[in-house]
Amino acid sequence: MRRYRWRETTVKFILSSLGAAAWLALHAPAAVAQGAPAPQASASSATPIAAMAGQPRDPFFWLGEINKATLVINSEQGLLDPSIAPRLAAGVAKVIADGNASGGKRPASVITFEPLLIKAAGEDVTLLHAGRSSQDMHATYRSAILRDKLLELAEQLHATSMVLVELAARHERTIVPNYTNGVAAQPNSYGHYLLGQAAGLMRDADRIRETYARVDRSPMGTTVLNGTSWPLDRQRMARYLGFEALVDNAYDASQISSMDQPVEVASIVTSVALRAGNFVEDLMTQYAQPRPWILLEEGGGNTYVSSAMPQKRNPGLLNDTRSEASTALTLALGPVVQTHNITPGMSDPKDVKQNSAMVDGGIATLKRWSRVLKALVIRPERALEELNSDWTASQELADVLMRKYRLPFRDGHHFASEVVSYAKANDIKPLDFPYAEARRIYAESMKDSKYGADLPMSEQEFRSTLDPVAIVDNRATSGGPQPAEMQRMLAQARAHLAAQDGWIKARRAHIRDALAQLDRDFDAIAAKAPRP
Repeated sequence: MRRYRWRETTVKFILSSLGAAAWLALHAPAAVAQGAPAPQASASSATPIAAMAGQPRDPFFWLGEINKATLVINSEQGLLDPSIAPRLAAGVAKVIADGNASGGKRPASVITFEPLLIKAAGEDVTLLHAGRSSQDMHATYRSAILRDKLLELAEQLHATSMVLVELAARHERTIVPNYTNGVAAQPNSYGHYLLGQAAGLMRDADRIRETYARVDRSPMGTTVLNGTSWPLDRQRMARYLGFEALVDNAYDASQISSMDQPVEVASIVTSVALRAGNFVEDLMTQYAQPRPWILLEEGGGNTYVSSAMPQKRNPGLLNDTRSEASTALTLALGPVVQTHNITPGMSDPKDVKQNSAMVDGGIATLKRWSRVLKALVIRPERALEELNSDWTASQELADVLMRKYRLPFRDGHHFASEVVSYAKANDIKPLDFPYAEARRIYAESMKDSKYGADLPMSEQEFRSTLDPVAIVDNRATSGGPQPAEMQRMLAQARAHLAAQDGWIKARRAHIRDALAQLDRDFDAIAAKAPRP
């Protein structure tokens, strides 16, 4: 009972968090959700299944596909009498057509689907159940549905990554402060910062592909947990349903891997949600400043005016994105908690609607993040002003003294730290720091050093070393923000995105072509059924 109460609570949470429209989108047939009429079927249907386009790929859809594939394979391999196959096919087609009709029943379990088959084709339609169980059939449609959801997540991840990368290209030469421990740390290119964010999302894209390969395996033919005495053609079944491979071990199929899958997908949703939340919080720190260098464009649902304080422009879109990320993170915890302390094979973490809602939470977060990126207003002059008002370039003094004049880094660091302390105590900005004072501080810092007490840098070199733009340009390591490396990394990011787009399209095409072949082979048998 506790498990069902937990699920009821989770459903209520999903309703309140995602909203009615998102919840309905999970349950309503795709054609209806898009405003298109649901396909109708005649009561005596032997209608070709290929003609019934637009149905959602929900549990009912996949139970229909499994029955179609079973009929074709078993009748061709002698496990089902070919002479009755057309009549049974007509019954299967009728159940599917009735379910696709407006208001039609779309049962999500074998035990509620089978009575419809019996009503449409007679008791002997249960001959299709040779060597099958609700265990492997349900495990199969769960994998198929999660496979589709992963592709949806991959598509939105790709779209958001594209926005990040192209924004990075536009701001390749925009020099801004970057922060560590919540404090301005070093100057950087904003494009370089964005490419860093994109690199994280590309790792998530890699994780999706890796997870997809494990989800894209067919459990069909494993029955409950140890197979069957029927010599079922599992490989052909997998091909018809668009799976790339089999779950090899029959016990693993419905007892272990079907519990692993939602937990693994949850880890990807968690990663996406955490990244979005981190990005939003980084932006939110600017809203505490009286003169931020980065903001959201006002209006269009991005910001709203405070009801009491006319000067305030609250970043509503940032708040909504953070909230969306928190919702996705909460939903992603569901499969983890539900898988904890249960015996293998229990249904707790396998709920299709809950796991689909979890992935949809990740997709919604990425969509909001894209909106944030498109709404950003970046002020390069203000960013440079902030850099020049603080000492984020001070490390460069130590670096240049070591690189060019062979001064140990710790000595150079001590000198730079003393310069910063004097400047802050006397309210001196980097561009205004007196060169004479720098020489004095250096002499005091190095009075007992064997390296000499005269600052080896000229005044011009001292000042250029504190220039944020020059610092970025002079970076020499691979992966830095210097122009040559930015061009290389932008090209690399675009190539990665192109490959990811190709992978998504190839996976979708593979499933589409497999199901189309099943339709053709099934329709050929159904067409032989006598017409009333």
